[in-house]
Amino acid sequence: MAPAAFPLVRRGKLSQTLAPPPRKATVLRPLLLGTLVLLGALPAFAGVPHPFTVEDLVAFDRISEPAVSPDGKQVAFTVSSLDLEGNRRRTDLWMADVQKGAARRFTAHGSAQAPAFSPDGRWVYFLSARSGTPQVWRIAVDGGEAEPVTKLPLEVSSFRLSPDGTRLAVSLEVFPECRELGCTQKRLEAAAARKSTGQLYDNLFIRHWDTFSDGRRSHLFVLAVSGAGAPVDVMAGMQADCPSKPDGGRDEYTFTPDGRSLVFSARNVGREEAWSTNFDLFLAPVDGSASAKDLTSANPAWDKGPVFSPDGRTLLYRAMARPGYESDRWQLFLRDWASGATRALAPDWDRSAQETVFSPDGRTVFATADNLGNRALFAIDVASGKTRTLVDTGHVTSPVMAVGQVVFSLDSLASPAELFRVKPDGSGRVVLTALNAERLSTVQLGAPEAFTFPGAGGDTVHAWLVKPVGLQAGHKVPVAFLIHGGPQGSFSNSFHYRWNAQVYAGAGYAALMVDFHGSTGYGQAFTDAIRDDWGGKPFVDLQKGLEAALAKYPFLDGDRACALGASYGGYMVNWIAGNWPDRFRCLVTHDGNLDERMAYFNTEELWFPEWEHRGTPWASPEGYARHNPVDFVKNWKTPMLVIHGGKDYRIVDSQGMGTFTALQRLNIPSRFLYFPDENHFVLKPANSILWHHTVVDWLNLWTKPRTAQQ
Repeated sequence: MAPAAFPLVRRGKLSQTLAPPPRKATVLRPLLLGTLVLLGALPAFAGVPHPFTVEDLVAFDRISEPAVSPDGKQVAFTVSSLDLEGNRRRTDLWMADVQKGAARRFTAHGSAQAPAFSPDGRWVYFLSARSGTPQVWRIAVDGGEAEPVTKLPLEVSSFRLSPDGTRLAVSLEVFPECRELGCTQKRLEAAAARKSTGQLYDNLFIRHWDTFSDGRRSHLFVLAVSGAGAPVDVMAGMQADCPSKPDGGRDEYTFTPDGRSLVFSARNVGREEAWSTNFDLFLAPVDGSASAKDLTSANPAWDKGPVFSPDGRTLLYRAMARPGYESDRWQLFLRDWASGATRALAPDWDRSAQETVFSPDGRTVFATADNLGNRALFAIDVASGKTRTLVDTGHVTSPVMAVGQVVFSLDSLASPAELFRVKPDGSGRVVLTALNAERLSTVQLGAPEAFTFPGAGGDTVHAWLVKPVGLQAGHKVPVAFLIHGGPQGSFSNSFHYRWNAQVYAGAGYAALMVDFHGSTGYGQAFTDAIRDDWGGKPFVDLQKGLEAALAKYPFLDGDRACALGASYGGYMVNWIAGNWPDRFRCLVTHDGNLDERMAYFNTEELWFPEWEHRGTPWASPEGYARHNPVDFVKNWKTPMLVIHGGKDYRIVDSQGMGTFTALQRLNIPSRFLYFPDENHFVLKPANSILWHHTVVDWLNLWTKPRTAQQ
């Protein structure tokens, strides 16, 4: 049965009736495209460049995890490539010459990641599931067959090599009360054989991100590379995880310079875990001869990212100051390893440090941080704290040191990530890889442009506009108004694989992105400003941002605009529906809260709503009521597409279903796209393709003229 005709809402008024495209065009076409992609029927990368599409987006190779050889001459890195038939992404290791580039594939099994060179430079260690479960493997730098290093009964999720190359630290999921790996293995086998399915819980984190807890923890074990002896749990008995869940990595732990101990970050707070951000740094001997010692117990907030200076005398780490606030500023601290004396590095630098690395002489710390709509690379003098910007345009990640230069990954609104190198003074930038150059040459991209405007309270607010492909003089184009999540985040000058502005530019839209109050990279006060004001200053910024864009760019058609967002962006779309109902032709909300009160009881990381709304719903009911979309449903009138993932335990699917229920009951044109196998993100290639085609079709339905063929 064909869906009923949808009334076209023109800024809140029913101006005409617009029949939707037939079911084949709106539902079967994306499904068919997904099937064709799985069969390998992507557009050929040849001929006249075509407007950018989601098929192009998923086909790009994704570079990550660069590691430089001890002599500084080579860089190994992970490349994720699309596996069409398997509906997944393959990962292999590549190698490039630091001076010349000349990247080459180093493994070809399709399951290799996280490279690390041995101290003598002879081997590259990496993670691979080629034996059936993820284990540590190694391959000689000069080639040959890879060989397994670990053959453990449990999956290895991350690893580090000791400074002398004789030991491995690996992270394994174990029951904390088990003293050896076989105990965990037997308990898992017994649970699988059990006929009853009930799970009994005594504490929160019943489920986290997309996984229900079975009582296991991610613990660090140390074992000999030679395989001699049993692995030692240096976190024995701790009801804590390292790396942290759901997405922590090996940057959360490191060997001490003498290789005798591990320094790691963990939250060891007992039953308060679900509402605490008190991660501390711990020191544990690799032989398990003593319990882990808390090094940063004086700080009740988050401590993370331990890195030793090249001479081993100083521990660098990042720390927040305010308990319960996951988006507080990451400050840098230096701890004298002998005395324990600690001082802040660049305390007046009003940016939140992300990844860090020392220069070979230990006199400089290189750090990435969000900065004015980009993620920049900074150099910080250890003695004075003076800060210099080395790379200020684009999105910098994964800085590592080679001889006399910094190697890093860089992407932007106009390019996926490639590896670069730059001198410590910021000069001599050279591209090392060009894995996506051929694909880029076959697509037409929209031109990105940054602009600012006075937002809420007169504060300067930054925004990006990506112009549509094929923009012609005198023509007006519709607007895709993208609203970022977090809310403490930024769309920034980056090549996003979930919300990529070029997909909308390729479909003929101008993509507008505003970094409203609460966004990162503009000073901590600007980030903090969203607290207890979710529908206040950020909402004003969005209103003023759209107005400023329409005034600045005459080719924008303000009467043909749709707003889209996920997570906090999805919340904001729901807020817009009730508080700005006459502005947009259509809306798209993905994994967004409808009811802030119930969202508290449905979510898992309770510290987040407790910080944002200044307490619990029973102690601070006004915080949850102040800007609650559900209280304004009576004002809804704009057509809305609702999307949700069934394994999203951060914002549960009943929030999306409730949004769709309200829309349907109010007889507002609406559709619901549900992914039972996706979490807070849409990760599978076929699902991503379906998502994008469904969204663009929805925008087209409400903003573009119908043709006879449609």
